[in-house]
Amino acid sequence: MSYTIDRLIPDADIDNVDERTRAALSRHGFGVLTEIDVKATMKKKIDKDMPGYRILGACNPNMAWEAIGLEPKVGSMLPCNVILREVDGGIEVSAIDPQASMMGIDNDALKKVAGQVRDMLATAVAEI
Repeated sequence: MSYTIDRLIPDADIDNVDERTRAALSRHGFGVLTEIDVKATMKKKIDKDMPGYRILGACNPNMAWEAIGLEPKVGSMLPCNVILREVDGGIEVSAIDPQASMMGIDNDALKKVAGQVRDMLATAVAEI
């Protein structure tokens, strides 16, 4: 089982894909709570260069509320990370598959919620 939902956006730049990703996530009830510019961080912290790489921490508050109500410690696995990275030919967008990340938790109701979130993320990624 893959642990990400992936899409390649050909011949695009990371800033444009970032905007498109945020808009698609927003249309499906997700907000971006955190963002990490990994490329800038690696340069600053260890003076290493790398292609563009961003991590967006996306959260759908209604789904997070439901998940935390079912499993209070699930917050350690939130938010849903979405990465944007420069690859040959464009920008690859990869969102965590919540079903894969929740496999270690024995809670069928939570797995159902994870499936709903997965569907929402997959739709958002497809719309980018």
